[in-house]
Formats: sequence, C-alpha cells, structure tokens
Amino acid sequence: MHKIILSALATLALSATHATGAEIRNLAPAFTAAYDASAQLPMPERVAAMKKVLLAQYPEFYGRGTPEKQDAAIARAIEAFPKLRDAYTDKAEKFGGAMQQHLDTYNKTFPHFRLTVPTAVLHSLHEMDGGTRELNGKLHLIFGADMLAYVNPKGDPAPLFHHELFHVMHAERFVCEEGKVWPQLWREGLATYVSHALNPGASENDLLLNFPSGMAATTRAKLPQAWRELAAVLDSSEKPVYGELFMMNSAKPGELPRRRGYYLGYLIAQEAAKTYDLQTLAALDCQQVRGLVESTVQQLSKRGME
Repeated sequence: MHKIILSALATLALSATHATGAEIRNLAPAFTAAYDASAQLPMPERVAAMKKVLLAQYPEFYGRGTPEKQDAAIARAIEAFPKLRDAYTDKAEKFGGAMQQHLDTYNKTFPHFRLTVPTAVLHSLHEMDGGTRELNGKLHLIFGADMLAYVNPKGDPAPLFHHELFHVMHAERFVCEEGKVWPQLWREGLATYVSHALNPGASENDLLLNFPSGMAATTRAKLPQAWRELAAVLDSSEKPVYGELFMMNSAKPGELPRRRGYYLGYLIAQEAAKTYDLQTLAALDCQQVRGLVESTVQQLSKRGME
C-alpha cells in the first residue's frame, strides 16, 4: 500500500510542476498534493514520502544539507501547514500573474533588465520568503509561498518581488567579498531602498523591516548604539556577527534586534540616494561602495549623537 501511495505522490508532484513562463515554475501545489496524499501515513513514513516528492521536483534546492536536517525540516513543515494552508494556496495561485506584473513595473525603472535565471515558487520548508541561492554553481531565484504566507499573508507583495529582482540584477554587477558585513549591508540595504522607491506607499511590514516583530522601530530607538556597533564590524566575517545582522541568529535580551542590518543598510542607501540616482547606485563597484558605506555610517552616527 505504501509503495502505491509513494508512486501516486510522485505523479502528483510531476503533474503539479509546470512552467508559467520561460524558466519560471510554480512548484507550490505539489507540496499540498503530497501532503494530502500522505495524510494517513505515520510521521516517519510520511516524511520519507514527502521527501521523495520534493527531491524529485527540485533536487538542487531540497537536496541540500544532511538527510537528518532534511527530515527535520520536512516534519516541521508538515506540522505547521494546516495554519498556513489557505494563505499559502493564495500566494501560490497568484504567483504567475504577480511575477509578470512586478517585472513590468520593475522594467520601468531598470528597462534593460531581463530575468534569465531559473525562478520558482515553492514550499521552502520555512527557509525563505524570497531570495537568490547559488545551486550547483548557478544562481536561482526562489520564492517561498510558506514564508510569504507566514510573514505577510495579506500585505502587498510588490516590494518583495522588486527587492529580489534587484538582487538578481545587482549580483551581475556587484561581485564583492562574500561573508563580510559591508557588502551584505549594501546588497540588502539597497535592495530594500529600491523596493521602497518603486513602492512609495509600502509599509515597513511590506518592506519586511518589521521581521522579527518591531525590528525597525526597536533599532530606531537605539540608533546611536546601532551605528557605533556597526562601524566596528564593517569588515567582520565572523559568523555570529553576520548572522545577528542579517539572519535570525539569537540576540541577547535587551540588546539590538536580530536582522537589523536590513534596516541599517536601508538607511545608508536612503542617505546615498540624496546624491545619486538608483541607476548610479546600482552600478557602483566594490571599492566605491566600501568607501561610501564607511563614510555614510560615520555621517549617520555623528548625526545620531547631535
């Protein structure tokens, strides 16, 4: 019986995987179909069944990490799915039309940009709402319908689309040191600023500056401390430092919020935009950005002390 179910799951995954345009795939329905088809299996067997489906549809993405970590992520996704299902389905169903719409508006500002990298919307196993990943040596653009449903289920998706489209374009021009604070500060800050410039009515929630909850407001309340600490780590490549600024690594109670590098980078780009237009900012090279980031942090830090 279980072999029959596994075979059915694989068929469902393949039939749900389709191209919505050149290199753009909507893989999200396959997770739902596999979730439903495996509902009667014990959890270990259900995880194995789901894993087989996910690996079959997108091995480059789902095949990363150890088997144990893969199994744990799938189990968590199964347990969380009932609460996310309606919003997840809505995000997935609207993805194709939304992508074309937001590409069109993005091209009004950056008319020479063409989306050529493999692009997909899927269940990210709670890894991401949207982002680029280098998989097997090639850049991919991925949207996680699960995290879109979790982080901002009813918000405007346009800022996120524009943010990630900018990352794809910027990655071709801005090839700087990976793992250091200052290049990532610029990458994420400028992408956030561009998404705001293209969507001037967007809220901090839409710009994902409210994740984790209250991140931007809490950082604003402690800006002098935030700038002072940032200035000291611009060239750092230490994982705990990088993780606290740009990821959800734990911060100690009472200290600055996690993921604040997005907001601080946004403020840096906002300040730079008083002198340069978006096209110029997007074209700056590594040496130019390094000097600009350092001088702007110093300038904003002094302003915060006045």
